[in-house]
Amino acid sequence: MTGTYNYSLVLLSILVAILVSHTALRLAARMVSARGAAAQLWLAAAAIAMGTGIWSMHFIGMLAFSPGFPLSYSLTPTIGSLGIAIATSALSLALAGKSAGARVRLISGALIMGAGICALHYVGMAAVQVVPRITYEPQLLAASAAIAVGGSFAALWLFNNLDAGNTGWTRVKRAGAALVMGLAISGMHYTGMAASRFAPGSHCLSPGIAGNSLDNRWLALVIATLTLGLLAITTILLIYDTYLESNVRRYNEMLEHANAQLRHAATHDALTGLPNRVLLADRLGQAIERAARHSVRFAVLVVDLDRFKAINDSLGHIAGDELLQEVARRLSGLLRREDTLARLGGDEFVLLVHEIADARDAEIVARKVLAQVSQPTRLSGLDVHVSPSVGICVCPDDGSDAETLLQHADAAMYHAKKKGRNTFQFFAPAMNAFARERLELETGLRAALAHREFELHYQPKVDVATGRIESAEALIRWRHPKKGLIPPGGFIPLAEETGLIVPLGEWVLFEACRQASAWQDEGLHLRMAVNLSARQFRQETLIETVRGALSTARLEPRYLELELTESAVMQDAESSVQIMRRLSDLGLRISVDDFGTGYSSLSYLRRLPLDKLKIDRSFIREVVTSRDDAEIVRAIVSLAHSLHLKVIAEGVETAEQLQFLRSLGCDQYQGFLCSPPLPPTEFVAFLPHRPTDVSKRVPASLEDTMISRVLRKI
Repeated sequence: MTGTYNYSLVLLSILVAILVSHTALRLAARMVSARGAAAQLWLAAAAIAMGTGIWSMHFIGMLAFSPGFPLSYSLTPTIGSLGIAIATSALSLALAGKSAGARVRLISGALIMGAGICALHYVGMAAVQVVPRITYEPQLLAASAAIAVGGSFAALWLFNNLDAGNTGWTRVKRAGAALVMGLAISGMHYTGMAASRFAPGSHCLSPGIAGNSLDNRWLALVIATLTLGLLAITTILLIYDTYLESNVRRYNEMLEHANAQLRHAATHDALTGLPNRVLLADRLGQAIERAARHSVRFAVLVVDLDRFKAINDSLGHIAGDELLQEVARRLSGLLRREDTLARLGGDEFVLLVHEIADARDAEIVARKVLAQVSQPTRLSGLDVHVSPSVGICVCPDDGSDAETLLQHADAAMYHAKKKGRNTFQFFAPAMNAFARERLELETGLRAALAHREFELHYQPKVDVATGRIESAEALIRWRHPKKGLIPPGGFIPLAEETGLIVPLGEWVLFEACRQASAWQDEGLHLRMAVNLSARQFRQETLIETVRGALSTARLEPRYLELELTESAVMQDAESSVQIMRRLSDLGLRISVDDFGTGYSSLSYLRRLPLDKLKIDRSFIREVVTSRDDAEIVRAIVSLAHSLHLKVIAEGVETAEQLQFLRSLGCDQYQGFLCSPPLPPTEFVAFLPHRPTDVSKRVPASLEDTMISRVLRKI
């Protein structure tokens, strides 16, 4: 007995097979990229979507067939065929998604999927309640099985070779895989239907489901609609998940880029891009180990520019920065790839020259340095001539550790300056006489503490939005009896090295609190910011010292702000959290100075009881002209505000810099654009006139930080 087909339902069944294949492959691809429980969920979704779709295709295909008499179907085998479709889909996709044994996986997956499709079809055919039973032509039955296995292998092979992402070529390959898989499923079904034989006089036992009492076309449309609806919902969820994953990937890339910038900033000089002291120390350590292991020499050259301060004073800091960048470019051109050029700060550079035969090789490099740096440089329309002084030491002849090598090269450089500059000098033991000068400076520092030769100057901190001055930073100066006013750079490094920074820091703290209290008596209510050194921050008596300074000056804690460098805080992050919490409990404010020059842990940063982040001047200097600096400043402001912290930028010298900071929502700034540090009387004279009722009011910034602290604890 032969039958006929409703070709509209045949086309509908093929379309369902292709669409379900496409959805299942996308779900399976998502399953492969997922991990853990998420991968299991995606596998379950892919198996259900694929199994339900294949079953729907077969059922619609069977509804499209009419043998010439009404058909009915047994419910149990029909539902069983659906379970077979889902189970075999899950098993074959799980095998295809594993990473080991690709060929074995493909063959196993194809056999399982092909067998599942065949089982689904013939169990579904067994659900037809016809008498006598349906028989099959062996050749066509075998052909249907071969089509199922071969099509499954082709589809799984295409699936395994799909590229990640959503490019045009990937979409074409995915569509091709779905088409092959859909045609394989359809081909197997209709080949299997062609293999079926109905005996003459066949009839159904009972109406059952899908009898002629219910139009087959409408039943097929209902099943197709439900199936396509399921696929549509699944596809929408898949698209939304892909969108979320894409966002997460983009944000991770942005975060990684920001971290890379911070790591680079922590190990490189912001102005020249050269390695800084941190990275130089690491390179020196590696060079020392290599020299000891292979019995080779290397040279350390310290290069200092002669009379660089005169250029800064006459042409300005911008011209001075341009000169430093040009010198960095020239020195970089002299070195081999394995050598290192670093900037220690100011106008001092260090060259690390590997594997020299003897001192003459280092002399050749030094002469090239003199020739290159001495070439004129065009600055502000002038040809500026600057000369270098070069100090040289050789490892292991002149030292076997990084500190000694730098110290000896530095001593040789100072000796070159004393000889008239624009020359080089090798280290000799007699040059250690410079240590005597340092000892004299240390003695002078101790005497200065006893004779009260120090004084504080004050630099205003300005509100970016309103221009109001509501706080000031106390900056120390040394009024030397012979050398005059010495800035902190001339003695603070030695004070930190010798430990004198602790009593010096205590004097600054007590004097700054006394001045703030004195100004309040005059009606000027300003918050006073005081810098704490890393050594002072680690003192066990720090809390008592701060409490004593406030008590002696009769100053409310909210009018005191302590500034800590980022490196001091992160030196022992866990201990810093405890110390800063104790300081915060006193009621004063805490800010992190020079933020961005060290390497902060964000997990610790949000635990610290901070009120403010202070952006280092090295990022502000070129924030208008350097895209990298602008992005770093933007990231710091965004990070601080997300943590409910105030942001202050230091070193603001131009209106363009201020305008950029204002556009970012930066809270405060300080720098020469407003005022340099001033003695107390000049500072008060510089302030704009304030009516008495306004000056006695608690500044808004004092209350803002209290609110910020509450927000950070929510």
